[in-house]
Amino acid sequence: MKSLKKLSVALLSMALMVPLAACGNKKDVEDTNILKVGMEAGYAPYNWTQQDDSNGAVRIEGSKEFAGGYDVLVAKKVAEELGKELVVVKTEWDGLPPAVQSGKADIIMAGMSPTAERREQLDFTEPYWISEYVLIVRKDGEFAGAKSLEDFNGAKITGQLNTVHYEKVDQIPGAVKQEALSDFPQMRVALQSGIIDGYVAEIPEGKSVLAVMPEFEVITFEEGKGFEVKDNENFVAAGIKKGSELTAEVNKVFEKLTEDDRQEIMAEAIKNQPAVK
Repeated sequence: MKSLKKLSVALLSMALMVPLAACGNKKDVEDTNILKVGMEAGYAPYNWTQQDDSNGAVRIEGSKEFAGGYDVLVAKKVAEELGKELVVVKTEWDGLPPAVQSGKADIIMAGMSPTAERREQLDFTEPYWISEYVLIVRKDGEFAGAKSLEDFNGAKITGQLNTVHYEKVDQIPGAVKQEALSDFPQMRVALQSGIIDGYVAEIPEGKSVLAVMPEFEVITFEEGKGFEVKDNENFVAAGIKKGSELTAEVNKVFEKLTEDDRQEIMAEAIKNQPAVK
């Protein structure tokens, strides 16, 4: 009797384990069919947050909100080519590398440059956007019409916290470097109110801000009169966990994007971005 009872218990245990194992396998399959892309969803025109799925926006994981922008539009092409469902993982800027390292996200597409410091933490794809650095000032301000960095002697300049933009302020002779701000909306307000004289950005932000704040001016520079660029600082690439095969797979998708494709996608993102002042 004891033997029969033990056998019954063993068979029952095995029967209970079968559906659990099946559920586990199903989850593994589902996970492989999802591409989790990390971004701030607050860095227009690369990425932003909106309240609906208009203009190709994608729902943000764990939220009723959606993410749109250049990064999202390119990420959709990546997911489609890889046969995966795109999921946006909204994460603070400093939390993006840890998110990929921990598996919370598979890839970072967030207007991020593949600098040497970041390459110590992540692998990076080939660039999917190449930009140039500019300064945003007021049209009626002291530094409107500037032609070179030397024209900004005495100017109060800032950039976004923990970005190459903020580091670039050090290249401006005589500039009074201000405390870094967390995002572009904050910098726009600071410039509008006269707290700062300008902030470092890239061409996409320049086009974006002029669309909603025509009282601003974007200062571009001729070669040799602007910012020194090194270490791929003007490249935007996708960050992926070190050693992952995903890097090569994403590169194959990016190879298919022509420069005309990239420009068209960026123009669409700038046109559709929320009018945040």
